[in-house]
Amino acid sequence: MKLGRVSGTVVSTVCSPAYEERKLLVCDLLDGTGGETGDYLIAIDTVGAGAGEDVLILDEGNSARQVLGWPEAPVRAVIVGIVDEIAVRAG
Repeated sequence: MKLGRVSGTVVSTVCSPAYEERKLLVCDLLDGTGGETGDYLIAIDTVGAGAGEDVLILDEGNSARQVLGWPEAPVRAVIVGIVDEIAVRAG
């Protein structure tokens, strides 16, 4: 699992049937304190996330395909949750 912040959407006129009727979101990856790492992922939205929201990303191909219920789908990452708060315990 990874933390990310939705920064945009991906629009494709030609795509795999696995992506039809689904949003593809660009997510900037976050570290454990909520700071951006400089990396990003493109993930399928399964929870209705929107721009600026912090999200929980499942970044394991087989598990992501199981979430979608499509074992052969060309999928690596899916958004599985919207994060309400990131709390870090001090030292």
